[in-house]
Amino acid sequence: MKNIFQLIHNRKFKIIILLTFLLTLYIFINAYCYVNQVSYDLQESVFRLHIIANSDSEEDQNLKYTVRDNLIQYMNSICNHSTSKEETIEIVSAHLSDFANIANQTIKDNGYSYDASVELGIFEFPTKVYADISFPAGYYDALKVEIGESQGQNWWCVLYPSLCFVNVTSGIVPDESKEELQESLTEEEYQIISDHQTPSIQFKFKLIEFFTKNNLLTAKNQ
Repeated sequence: MKNIFQLIHNRKFKIIILLTFLLTLYIFINAYCYVNQVSYDLQESVFRLHIIANSDSEEDQNLKYTVRDNLIQYMNSICNHSTSKEETIEIVSAHLSDFANIANQTIKDNGYSYDASVELGIFEFPTKVYADISFPAGYYDALKVEIGESQGQNWWCVLYPSLCFVNVTSGIVPDESKEELQESLTEEEYQIISDHQTPSIQFKFKLIEFFTKNNLLTAKNQ
């Protein structure tokens, strides 16, 4: 015990503790800055579609997919020539009532009495995988569609770049869509969401998840 007290009061020991603390703090700050920048760039580069079903019943889940198909078809018709995320959001904002009308009409045509609410804003998303592309948790600009009680499983995709307009069942996002996404990101950021094999990339992706899940990153508008 005496040796322990002597060690605690030893000047060199105190310096080692201080340096260890400063090094840990330095690593944490650098990791935070890195994750914050990567998260911000990813969030600034994509515009997402988020549809939440009334319930998890087979009927409500099928209705969700029908609403999805009609909304994406309309989205494709009005944003087919959009060249930026900002332009896409402007177009969607100008036609927000049309999206709501299409969703509600689709629900009615399929024999349901639910109402659908459509909202454009910044929403929190958990980590999501879309075909062979993964997006870390965070806050993203999105068109959010809630059907009825919106208590069922959700469906999402990326409206810009146009990753929604692919056959997800194939499990692969076409190269053309990937190129659009890659143009909006740095090489490293694109690797983070597309490379599932490299250990260093996996670590960086998990680092982003850690900061987000522990509320160490907040919405970009706060």
